[in-house]
Amino acid sequence: MAADYVIVGAGSAGCVLAGRLSEDPDAEVLLLEAGGPDSAPEIRIPAMFPALFKSGLDWDLLGEPEPGLAGRRLYLPRGRMLGGSSSINAMIYLRGARADYDAWGPGWTYDEVLPYFKRSEDNEWGESEYHGAGGPLAVADSRSLCPLIDAELEAAVQAGYELNPDLNGARQEGVARFQLTQRDGLRCSAADAFLHPAAGRPNLTVDTGVYVRRILFDGDRATGVELVRNGAVETVHAEREVILAAGTYQSPVLLMHSGIGPADELALFGIEARADLPVGRNLQDHFMVQLNYLTDEPGLFGIFTPDNFAQLEGEGCGPLTTNYPEAGGFFRTRDGLAGPDVEFHFSGSLFYDEGLTAPHDSGYCFGPVVIQPTSRGTVKLRTPLADSKPLVASNLMSTEEDRRSAVAGLRIALEIAAQPALKAVERAPFRVPEGDSDDDLLAFARFAGQTVYHPTSTCAMGAVVDSELRVYGTEGLRVVDASVMPEITRANTNATVIMIAEKAADLIRSRTSLDAAAPALKGES
Repeated sequence: MAADYVIVGAGSAGCVLAGRLSEDPDAEVLLLEAGGPDSAPEIRIPAMFPALFKSGLDWDLLGEPEPGLAGRRLYLPRGRMLGGSSSINAMIYLRGARADYDAWGPGWTYDEVLPYFKRSEDNEWGESEYHGAGGPLAVADSRSLCPLIDAELEAAVQAGYELNPDLNGARQEGVARFQLTQRDGLRCSAADAFLHPAAGRPNLTVDTGVYVRRILFDGDRATGVELVRNGAVETVHAEREVILAAGTYQSPVLLMHSGIGPADELALFGIEARADLPVGRNLQDHFMVQLNYLTDEPGLFGIFTPDNFAQLEGEGCGPLTTNYPEAGGFFRTRDGLAGPDVEFHFSGSLFYDEGLTAPHDSGYCFGPVVIQPTSRGTVKLRTPLADSKPLVASNLMSTEEDRRSAVAGLRIALEIAAQPALKAVERAPFRVPEGDSDDDLLAFARFAGQTVYHPTSTCAMGAVVDSELRVYGTEGLRVVDASVMPEITRANTNATVIMIAEKAADLIRSRTSLDAAAPALKGES
């Protein structure tokens, strides 16, 4: 088997790349995915995404003991199907701050990447300076509109924080309802947006249920991959490029099994290093800790009723369109910061135990996400077997700066919780700190905090790949996914991954300007 471009991983980036690169009828594109199709109906129903955790549609990784979190091991969900994590996430569409991209360097400044954000978007607000219309990815307002969200936003305003109706616009700070990657009240994953519309192209092949073990080389040039299908080993040849889009945890694993990584670590597994690079280092993620309160308001508890399913099917709205954190905001916890250091998620449902315990009562939650972390973790090989799950040490809350932001963010949350708008609906605290001292708040963060599922930066630009995402010391090999971010953005990361893949497609095709016809992908069948 052979193709011009062999893409490993059909997550957000892989779906974008497959859709865009196959626009060239002269390019044969092969997309390889270890998981299966995204045909399960619960994938499309927004409110059912927590049910996908620890299912057969989830890689279900488990992190190593976290010293900063009292030795707890964190659940690390990753989508295992077409669309990857865009098929199991909370659908929040956020980009981060201008300064995030300006810090990435030439080629990736905010002004240079904004056109790629806009190219991908089909925003129901229409075309504007900051938004695009007519692109493949549906971006829409929530059709759930849980009233508890209104109370949380009103409480934030009562606490002195301003409304900002466009958190992806001219400025990031303030609170608002999020826009979501939904169309007609249903999830719009990267597979829905970029891959399925291109499925009829004769030059695009999508293979699911195949596990790539390593990259093949002729000298320094990547020539293909070795994969396992139904227990049998096969090889696939790449005429032009091998492109890794397996994600922040799996792309490093593939590189290391192929001899690209820290030479001393590879030697422990008998792997000869062909390129001694800091693969798997610099892991960054956002840390989240939520306050939970009980209420007598119905909120989003007990919403899986026949009437609500009928409303979703007939009208494309109602409680089952909820993504749970329907709103949020961005805050600076202290003077002197150049931008926000915490983000809030406001939900009309309880959320605790890393989302693995189903809510038992009506409630609401909110709290800080540390969005400019200074903690750094690692992804390493666990065994010499390519299908072993990686050893992931997120190392969250390991620096004083991160602990300071988390504690200050919890103080903001307690301040918002004490406002009249929320006191009017609160029945009782459910999971909150024992007190408001720094020690109490830090202890609560260590006990209740978790990753918010935004891992990045393990194959970072400037360290493992260059500014065109080519792996140093090799030819014909790129990485295109969240792992290439040199620094994590100050927001949920899925929109950024899609932007990276949009830009990478043009880099791969050696384009220097946007193709005006590119958004037409949306209309294909």
